[in-house]
Amino acid sequence: MRLTVLGCSGSVPGPDSPASGYLLRAGGIAVALDLGNGTLGALQRVLDPFDLDALVLSHLHPDHCADVPSLVVYRRYHPEPPHRRRLPLHAPTEAPTRLAAASATSAAELATTDLFDVFDFRPLGPRTIHIGGFEIVTAEVAHPCEAYAIRVSHGGHSLVYTGDTGPCDHLAGFAAGTDVLLAEASWPHRADNPAGVHLSGREAGELAAASGSGRLLLTHVPPWTSPQQVLGEARTAHDGPVELVQAGADYQI
Repeated sequence: MRLTVLGCSGSVPGPDSPASGYLLRAGGIAVALDLGNGTLGALQRVLDPFDLDALVLSHLHPDHCADVPSLVVYRRYHPEPPHRRRLPLHAPTEAPTRLAAASATSAAELATTDLFDVFDFRPLGPRTIHIGGFEIVTAEVAHPCEAYAIRVSHGGHSLVYTGDTGPCDHLAGFAAGTDVLLAEASWPHRADNPAGVHLSGREAGELAAASGSGRLLLTHVPPWTSPQQVLGEARTAHDGPVELVQAGADYQI
């Protein structure tokens, strides 16, 4: 699998990166995980948005899905679309209404706006999805809304993307033995960090160690958090390779 980081800034776009968005390609299939603020532009640098085979949203906070309305415009109004096939969109239950509300041009339009001409909505839930040669397994995680971690396997290799989550007892088992753990690290480790929201750098490292992950890629670092601080914390907790992802970077899995 080839992982391309469309954006990796946490909570908001940063000065050097869009918000969360990742592209996975293998065997001629392209799947996007999240499409936060600014990621549609980054996607166009590497792939025609009509060539996406599926979009998976870990949850519906804007920094993970704010560019979906822009994708609607791109696919609905392109003057020379290569096709009109609906894009499979695997997302939390409220996605059809929440994303339609973000796309409506006025309050009066809310009752009549839907996106079913563009997307084939499929409720995410804890489940297994097959897209071409990709096997995608999801597990609910600790966050203030319906949110999922995502495990993607292809050709004997695997990546686990935590999405946004606080520490979860089941997450190490879900990520067990993965080649790459793409883990959020939103803040330094403090005793008074709110529970059930995000991971610290140390907690991301502990998750990688407990799961036996081969490689830890840290992401979702907000502009107000020191990347080097969370990187240092993660390295003290995990003996394997640890690095901060960069917007636009490619990683082979």
